[in-house]
Amino acid sequence: MSNNTIVEKIVKEIEKYQPKSESTHVGRVTAVGDGVVAIDGLSNAVMSEIVEFEESSKKSLKESMQSGEGALYGLLLNLEEDGVRAVVLGDSARVSEGMLVKSTGKVLSVPSGEELLGRVVNALGEPIDGKGPFKKPTYMSVEREAYGVIDRKSVTVPLQTGIKAIDAMIPIGRGQRELIIGDRSTGKTTIAIDTIINQKYEPEESRPICVYIAIGQKESKTARIVQQLKDNDAFSYTIVVDAPASAPAALQYLAPFSGVAIGEYFMDRGKDVLVVYDDLSKQAVAYRQLSLLLRRPPGREAYPGDVFYLHSRLLERSARLSDAKGGGSLTALPIIETQDGDISGYIPTNVISITDGQIFLTAELYNKGIRPAIDVGASVSRVGSSAQKKAMKAVAGTLKLELAQFRELEAFMQFAQDLDKATAERIGSGQRMVEILKQKNGEPMLVGRQVAVIYAATNKLFADVPVAKIREAEARWIRFLDGGYGQKVLLEIRNTGNLTDETKKDIDKAMVEFKKVHKDLFA
Repeated sequence: MSNNTIVEKIVKEIEKYQPKSESTHVGRVTAVGDGVVAIDGLSNAVMSEIVEFEESSKKSLKESMQSGEGALYGLLLNLEEDGVRAVVLGDSARVSEGMLVKSTGKVLSVPSGEELLGRVVNALGEPIDGKGPFKKPTYMSVEREAYGVIDRKSVTVPLQTGIKAIDAMIPIGRGQRELIIGDRSTGKTTIAIDTIINQKYEPEESRPICVYIAIGQKESKTARIVQQLKDNDAFSYTIVVDAPASAPAALQYLAPFSGVAIGEYFMDRGKDVLVVYDDLSKQAVAYRQLSLLLRRPPGREAYPGDVFYLHSRLLERSARLSDAKGGGSLTALPIIETQDGDISGYIPTNVISITDGQIFLTAELYNKGIRPAIDVGASVSRVGSSAQKKAMKAVAGTLKLELAQFRELEAFMQFAQDLDKATAERIGSGQRMVEILKQKNGEPMLVGRQVAVIYAATNKLFADVPVAKIREAEARWIRFLDGGYGQKVLLEIRNTGNLTDETKKDIDKAMVEFKKVHKDLFA
């Protein structure tokens, strides 16, 4: 027997008869209020450690977090000279001054695994959909260091949203962080949910696992979204993490970290994951509330100085991993709400600087009936174009520039009485393209159809169609292709992602035939 083995045995025997010092692993509540407790003692505590209040049942940490009953825990967020401060992960009314607090030696973890698919959980990963506890989940640490540059690879695989305006002009790649930003009620959540629904058209082996995180939302809204996902056969590959407006600020702060930890389980196993944070503005407000209660010094707009780090360490966990790490990816769609279109606010500018582009929605376009209400001039994707399908890149290359020019001419048109023929044609073409890019809520479109529609529009198929009839003409064009004439074309674009010369000729023939069949549109 080696000396090391003997020493190890002796140490274990000593620990058995001389337990850890009470002064370093047990504390006492000295003050409690608004979900935050001050604790005297716990001199060996570490940041983000879970502590157990004396009143709790004797269940293990995993058992109690799994069942959601009995035990009451807190999360350490402040380490101070004369004690520590923690937030209560539950009903703070159960905590009172003088109560003993025990260190658990564990950092906060949440359950994850295949059995979470099609389930609704709270910010601690506890099931709240009435379908019973999880049987054998894997626990993932809520706080985790992001993968380094060496462990990542370039974003080259597209994440199809099914939304023409985005897939054509602001494409998103798997592993990207694309911000959705805009005022209240401009369709931010709609874009995210349509993207989740569109994943059902992906082959099962490469279909992304979707995690939707509702932060500070009405429970009725979350229930509607869950029902919409079920109605569209998209709930089986989706996990919903719910921290509603009625939940304590601590849980609203934790929910995004819990959601990304759940997603990382799948990413580490080589799968693609899509995480929607709806929305990070509310998480920042919850974090501000916690920080003020924890007596951290306030900065700009009363937010703490590390609010930028809050979002950067969250969004940096999005990545496309190298083959050596399994090749999985985690794509983030964070949502930020602005006030009166002000993207220069503190939280919006913070998140814009962290992400790889933004989709900017405006109330002005939304109220005009242009939906999705995307401001092409202010929206950008810094990564996705390298992941865009070649067929889409071929037909939509100049689309963004043409629409931006149309917006300028449209503003000029309000003041001009007479327009020359070229300008009038460009404005008419822009108006038709705006109509083509409109899309209804909950109706994502397959990439083959998108390419066929945009190709036809840019090649003047709808040039003689009145603007008011463009939506009808588009619907007829899709039905015409689906009816057999263009099925081969649609399948080829979807399967290969390319638009060959032969495919273009087939679409051109279909356009000629379409004009003959649908003469009433071109009156």
